[in-house]
Amino acid sequence: MRRCSVLLLVVLVAGCATGGSYHYRNALYEQRIEKWTVLKNFSLPRKTEERILALDPERVTEQDIYGTLKRAPAPRIINIHGGIFPVYLVMKSFAEFLIHMGYPEEKIRDPEDGSYSLSCYESSARIAGMIAWYYEREGMRPMLIGHSQGGIQAVKVLHQLAGHIDEEIHVWNPLTEEYEDRTTIIDPLTGGERPVIGLQVSYATAVGSGGLTRLLPNQWVMLDKLRSIPDSVEEFAGFYMGLDLIGGDFLGFGPLNMYKANGKARVRNVRLPAGYNHVTVPVTEHLAESKEIRDWINRYTPSEEPELDVEFKADSDNILWAADVWHSIKRHWVLELQKLIRTKRRLGL
Repeated sequence: MRRCSVLLLVVLVAGCATGGSYHYRNALYEQRIEKWTVLKNFSLPRKTEERILALDPERVTEQDIYGTLKRAPAPRIINIHGGIFPVYLVMKSFAEFLIHMGYPEEKIRDPEDGSYSLSCYESSARIAGMIAWYYEREGMRPMLIGHSQGGIQAVKVLHQLAGHIDEEIHVWNPLTEEYEDRTTIIDPLTGGERPVIGLQVSYATAVGSGGLTRLLPNQWVMLDKLRSIPDSVEEFAGFYMGLDLIGGDFLGFGPLNMYKANGKARVRNVRLPAGYNHVTVPVTEHLAESKEIRDWINRYTPSEEPELDVEFKADSDNILWAADVWHSIKRHWVLELQKLIRTKRRLGL
């Protein structure tokens, strides 16, 4: 808890954070996308492809990450932080955790300004259009991770993609920070043109999203949608915790905190132990500093009511949330790569 208290102090006194001079460019980011462009540009040694295809998505070890997955691309992760300035620092901590655990930094940070997360006040239509832009150029479905109001915004993006809010969505270019004059993309895996509406992300999650945060004017459209998860995501995990005075319905107790699929999406609800702090749940960078903790996290098996059954010498605050989210991220990293490899082989490209 000492680390979380220190970070809370930093949050209270910190000024604006910037990404500095960070810039990242994928070869396809500024290239004209046509049928099969992404698959033709996706090239890995045959041996690496075979190792990826042999991976078990449910049991990805640190050796698998550094020996195999780091040799290949990864899906885009879009983090969305809450609304109290400067709470973005706690999501930055989570981004640093992912990077230290082996996830490619360039697939977390904004390619133009280097930021680690988006604001919950960012337009949901813009985020949906950005997801389409990344998918068209990277060939793997992005993931959405939201904290507090950011979790509400993540679910709002899912409803945008499902067509429940706007009838059409324009592609949003994160390099030019402008909408493009189109509402369709070239699907990298089928080669055909398709609308942004109807796209699916592989994984999305929200933690501490509800309670008082749903009463803010920018979230009123979500009053009847927050706990309903559409088919615009393959897997969704909703995290809640008892005694959550800010983001819990009835203080985080009872069925009002539960998410449900309104179609075929796989939805999990995870109850974190009472005492997990709403504001600092994503403060997780410290977890990657201990090999003992990293090993435990990489062996973690998801549970609806996870418990920590060991005592570590190092600080293990927020380990249950971090372990569960990391397990899903690794899983979909493998699955998206396997799908890309198999599709390219099937088409003979």
